[in-house]
Amino acid sequence: MSKRIKLLVAVLWLSGAVSACNSITSDPADLILVDGQIITLSNQGVVEALAVRDEQIVAVGSNVDIREHQGPQTHVIELAGRTVIPGLTDNHFHGIGGGDGVNLAGARSLQEVLSAISTRAEETPPGDVIITNSDWHEGQLDEQRLPYRDDLDRATQKHPIVVVRGGHEYVLNSAALAYWDIDESTQAVAGGRIGRYMDGRLNGELVDRAKGLVQLPLVPDRSLAEIQDDLVESHRILSSRGITSIRYPGASPEMYDRLLALREEGRLNIRVDFLYRGPRSGSPEVLNAVMKEWAQPEGNDFWLRVGGVKLGVDGGFEGGLMREPYEEPWGESGMFYGLQMLPREDFLETVQVLHSAGWRVATHAVGDAAIDLVLDAYEAANSESSIASSRWVIEHGFIPRSDQFPRMKDLGLAVSVQNHLYLAAPSLIEYWGEERAAWTTPVRAYLDNGIPISLGTDSPVVPYDPWWVLHHFTTRETISGGVVGADQRISRDEALRSATKGYAYLTFSEDYRGTLAVGKLADLAITAENYLTCADPCLETMLIDLTIVGGRIVWER
Repeated sequence: MSKRIKLLVAVLWLSGAVSACNSITSDPADLILVDGQIITLSNQGVVEALAVRDEQIVAVGSNVDIREHQGPQTHVIELAGRTVIPGLTDNHFHGIGGGDGVNLAGARSLQEVLSAISTRAEETPPGDVIITNSDWHEGQLDEQRLPYRDDLDRATQKHPIVVVRGGHEYVLNSAALAYWDIDESTQAVAGGRIGRYMDGRLNGELVDRAKGLVQLPLVPDRSLAEIQDDLVESHRILSSRGITSIRYPGASPEMYDRLLALREEGRLNIRVDFLYRGPRSGSPEVLNAVMKEWAQPEGNDFWLRVGGVKLGVDGGFEGGLMREPYEEPWGESGMFYGLQMLPREDFLETVQVLHSAGWRVATHAVGDAAIDLVLDAYEAANSESSIASSRWVIEHGFIPRSDQFPRMKDLGLAVSVQNHLYLAAPSLIEYWGEERAAWTTPVRAYLDNGIPISLGTDSPVVPYDPWWVLHHFTTRETISGGVVGADQRISRDEALRSATKGYAYLTFSEDYRGTLAVGKLADLAITAENYLTCADPCLETMLIDLTIVGGRIVWER
């Protein structure tokens, strides 16, 4: 080859290299992840790498393709074969749990519960009320039962004790019953239950509306800054588990204002979908007054959006409204079917008022009879003007029946499900019998009947960990009851889609999140093990190496 030709080749090569370099760096990515197994949940399947710019995914594909988006300032994350999944979500998050009360989260026996209360009593002046935190369940105890009045009397008789269990039940000792003037002559409360021993004595249980007989001491005033800091810390804990979006189901205007302040201050590191809490009175007049305080729904800011109003028609584990009575002795000789929170006509009218005002409705319904009531109300609203494209919601939906699936589908409903059974299996078997307990939250049946679902926890009623949710629904394993309802297992792919794409559908944001595709928000998590192939029970204890929201690292192990 002549010197002239060699020179020409060199010039052409250099020109091409410079041109290629210019094309690579002309609009570089802010962040790229390479050499991994990225589960996109899109039609591209599992890819090696992706690129992010300005909060959004701009490319997914091979390592070679994505490295072309690298510039001098691009942050490069070398995955070294690790798995990336779309950011996880919680469709029903009230709070992280904890608090200033007696901590029972670590108790594993009744004696440990009583010891924790006794220790607090030793530090508390006689006569002062002692309250526990709510984030525990009897399913975590060896005895698989609640501590009742006589048990609590062994902890202290000098202090009124209120054991708070989840969001639906208190248990009081004798001193507390006397403190609030509750005795065998106290009248039953509509929508509530006052528990008794077999001999007719009060056992200290106050369920749902019966909790209103107790006025807990006021919590000492805390500054707005302290409250805001607690919210930020709770969101940080969720980020450490790979969660990038949460839905507050039924909160106050004050809570919305706090979240908005965090957003405006740049301290909101998790995306929030917010539902207002409908008034419990069932009064249209009260509802109309309350609605004036609410921010308008939806919007284009995916850091904080209002998505509707939450209502409730029945109780929880111990009060879900059923077509058939509870198991004995809870069934009270075939007379106890659960608790109805609102009279039927009041609920129907409340739903109609909200519908007329343009609000999207989500209703807590545990039992099959409660689901009947919700469907009746939704169908009545639909007869006035269609809700089929509005994705109204049933929250929880523990015990749906085959005749209800077509009605749900016709109305275009979504169901927001959680892993209560994982924690509470022994209690649900006791209350409802083995058959109903095994059917609790039948995600396989929902999917097979074409009902859209999303996943969550109901924290602090059930602990906040999304990996317990994924483990439970893919195995139907429970903490202390073994496998319950094995026929309702779903695959890991189905579970991950429900926890990501399902949430996006629930919140009308499927064009923006739920998958790792070009144009979607860069919300993702890096897992320590391969989500699809690690051996059970790996999901239950999965570690998160990194969580990213909008292309920004919000947590790193």
